Amino acid sequence: MIEVEVKGDLEYAIRQLKKKLQIDGIKRELKRREAYEKPSIKKRRKSAEALRKLRKYNRLKNRF
Repeated sequence: MIEVEVKGDLEYAIRQLKKKLQIDGIKRELKRREAYEKPSIKKRRKSAEALRKLRKYNRLKNRF
């Protein structure tokens, strides 16, 4: 559950919420679910995401 505490400026709270949604990948997930995704494309997307995640992990692991 994403929570944004509002203390005054509503525009700032909206920007913070959008930022948290983008970081968590919720916006991308909602956009992806708007239309049907063929199984072959779904498989290709999942493998690309796994490769991207692996590269990010290796990059962060080698940093320290």
